[in-house]
Amino acid sequence: MNAAVVTVGDELLVGDTENTNATWLCDRLDARGVSVRRVTVVPDEVAEIARVVNEYHAEYDAVVVTGGLGPTHDDVTMEAVAAAFGRDIEENEEAAAWLAERGYSGGDLAAETTHLPVDCRPLPNEAGVAPGAVVESVYVLPGVPSEMKAMFESVEGEFSGTRTHVATVDVDEPESELLDRVAELRERFDVRVGSYPGTVVTVKITGESEAEVERAAAWVRDHADAVERESPAE
Repeated sequence: MNAAVVTVGDELLVGDTENTNATWLCDRLDARGVSVRRVTVVPDEVAEIARVVNEYHAEYDAVVVTGGLGPTHDDVTMEAVAAAFGRDIEENEEAAAWLAERGYSGGDLAAETTHLPVDCRPLPNEAGVAPGAVVESVYVLPGVPSEMKAMFESVEGEFSGTRTHVATVDVDEPESELLDRVAELRERFDVRVGSYPGTVVTVKITGESEAEVERAAAWVRDHADAVERESPAE
């Protein structure tokens, strides 16, 4: 399964808010074996959100959209997702009933709170108020991190793929001097390789076979100046 993550909000684009939702979602999806192919930040604009959702829905197995839910002037995500599918927005009876069960009457909330795309599957917001929705393979979640996490966990079982295994080796050599060995590593083993320089160079090895990943890591240790990671202080 491959997926795209779309985070909505002007505050993300100007740097007022750190995009922790995207990082968290990518980590959870990767843990389930889902290949995240795109992470995109879009402004609070209906046309821009709809364009990206339409494109990614056609290209990937699932799209996770987070942010821009609620009744305020810049909460336009539901309208945009509906537009991407050529649907209208209307009051969703299931979402309204769920909120009523939690003690919210129609007068307690703005009318738009329960307005969702026609024929969607509403997602209750166990940590807040504004409901989410599933439209075909597009999952629309709140932007508030606690609400987004709770709602994603309610549908997490719908995301699956081939889980991967990871090994890392720290190498005390300049990254430029490892180029030939990294190329040979890719040729010898059925793995993906990344190198990340810092105090040392961390070589990250990823693959579907745990045994293959471990063989590749052992090869790096034998052919480079590998160093042991320090254990965290207790």
